[in-house]
Amino acid sequence: MEEIRNNRKTKIGVVVSDKMHKTCVVSVTSNVKHPLYKKVVKITKKFNAHDENNDCKVGDTVEIMETRPISKNTHFRLLRIIEKAK
Repeated sequence: MEEIRNNRKTKIGVVVSDKMHKTCVVSVTSNVKHPLYKKVVKITKKFNAHDENNDCKVGDTVEIMETRPISKNTHFRLLRIIEKAK
Protein backbone atom coordinates (compact mmCIF):
# COMPACT_ATOMS: atom_id res chain seq x y z
CA MET A 1 0.00 0.00 0.00
CA GLU A 2 1.42 3.36 -1.06
CA GLU A 3 1.87 6.01 1.56
CA ILE A 4 0.21 9.28 0.61
CA ARG A 5 2.30 12.37 1.37
CA ASN A 6 1.13 15.93 1.67
CA ASN A 7 2.40 18.47 -0.81
CA ARG A 8 5.46 20.11 0.69
CA LYS A 9 6.55 23.69 0.07
CA THR A 10 9.34 24.17 -2.43
CA LYS A 11 11.43 27.29 -2.92
CA ILE A 12 13.94 28.36 -5.56
CA GLY A 13 17.00 30.33 -4.53
CA VAL A 14 20.73 30.90 -4.89
CA VAL A 15 23.40 29.21 -2.78
CA VAL A 16 25.31 31.84 -0.77
CA SER A 17 27.43 29.53 1.40
CA ASP A 18 28.64 25.93 1.21
CA LYS A 19 31.21 25.95 4.03
CA MET A 20 29.31 23.52 6.26
CA HIS A 21 29.49 19.75 5.91
CA LYS A 22 26.33 18.40 4.17
CA THR A 23 24.60 21.77 4.51
CA CYS A 24 24.30 24.83 2.30
CA VAL A 25 22.73 28.24 2.86
CA VAL A 26 20.18 29.23 0.20
CA SER A 27 19.01 32.81 -0.27
CA VAL A 28 15.38 33.04 -1.47
CA THR A 29 14.04 36.35 -2.81
CA SER A 30 10.34 37.17 -2.99
CA ASN A 31 8.29 40.24 -3.82
CA VAL A 32 5.74 41.30 -1.20
CA LYS A 33 3.33 44.23 -1.20
CA HIS A 34 3.87 46.54 1.78
CA PRO A 35 0.73 46.45 3.98
CA LEU A 36 0.50 50.22 4.54
CA TYR A 37 2.19 51.84 1.53
CA LYS A 38 1.16 49.23 -1.10
CA LYS A 39 4.59 49.38 -2.72
CA VAL A 40 6.16 46.11 -3.85
CA VAL A 41 9.18 45.33 -1.67
CA LYS A 42 11.85 42.72 -2.32
CA ILE A 43 12.41 40.45 0.70
CA THR A 44 15.38 38.09 0.97
CA LYS A 45 15.42 35.21 3.42
CA LYS A 46 18.13 32.61 4.04
CA PHE A 47 17.43 28.93 4.64
CA ASN A 48 19.79 26.15 5.67
CA ALA A 49 19.30 23.16 3.38
CA HIS A 50 20.56 19.59 3.79
CA ASP A 51 22.89 18.65 0.91
CA GLU A 52 23.75 14.96 1.34
CA ASN A 53 26.53 14.76 -1.29
CA ASN A 54 27.93 18.31 -0.98
CA ASP A 55 26.97 18.97 -4.63
CA CYS A 56 26.15 22.68 -4.22
CA LYS A 57 28.65 25.42 -4.89
CA VAL A 58 28.27 29.16 -4.26
CA GLY A 59 26.22 30.81 -7.01
CA ASP A 60 24.20 27.72 -8.01
CA THR A 61 20.46 28.13 -8.48
CA VAL A 62 18.74 25.34 -6.55
CA GLU A 63 15.31 24.08 -5.54
CA ILE A 64 14.79 23.18 -1.88
CA MET A 65 11.90 21.36 -0.23
CA GLU A 66 10.47 21.58 3.27
CA THR A 67 11.15 18.50 5.40
CA ARG A 68 11.33 17.33 9.00
CA PRO A 69 13.91 19.08 11.20
CA ILE A 70 17.33 17.63 10.39
CA SER A 71 19.18 19.82 12.88
CA LYS A 72 18.50 22.94 14.96
CA ASN A 73 18.38 25.25 11.91
CA THR A 74 17.98 22.85 8.96
CA HIS A 75 14.34 22.27 7.92
CA PHE A 76 14.82 22.08 4.15
CA ARG A 77 16.59 19.62 1.88
CA LEU A 78 18.06 20.01 -1.57
CA LEU A 79 15.74 18.75 -4.31
CA ARG A 80 17.77 19.56 -7.41
CA ILE A 81 20.32 21.92 -8.86
CA ILE A 82 18.61 23.99 -11.54
CA GLU A 83 21.64 25.87 -12.85
CA LYS A 84 25.33 25.62 -12.02
CA ALA A 85 27.34 28.78 -11.32
CA LYS A 86 29.51 30.05 -14.16
